[in-house]
Amino acid sequence: RVQVHESGGMLVKAGGSLRLSCTTSGLLGDDYALGWFRQAPGKEREAISCMSLSSGAKYYVYAENGRLTISRNNANNTLHLQMGSLKPDDTGMYYCAALEWTWKGLVQCKPQEYKYWGSGTQVTVSS
Repeated sequence: RVQVHESGGMLVKAGGSLRLSCTTSGLLGDDYALGWFRQAPGKEREAISCMSLSSGAKYYVYAENGRLTISRNNANNTLHLQMGSLKPDDTGMYYCAALEWTWKGLVQCKPQEYKYWGSGTQVTVSS
């Protein structure tokens, strides 16, 4: 079965950087999309960025001028989210999720479409 596990969340000061990691197991081939999602206190879960494993297509929900970068290390099947110039508004529980996905050139990034979820990693940005 597919399992997802996030790590790397911590308390950081505003302006700092952080790299989150997501490891997966049980994926059969590359016909999947992987995504990063955030749930801030009192708010709904929202998408941040998603990636198609087969095509490499990436989607960023917000244009952050390079502040966020999604990438995958294929050697160890680890998805990363590099975040820079962190702001208190970035505070929240960050989730990684996976979805069976075969479309080329497009990537689904709606959280309600994702099937396999990790338990999340907490990011807190202090001002």
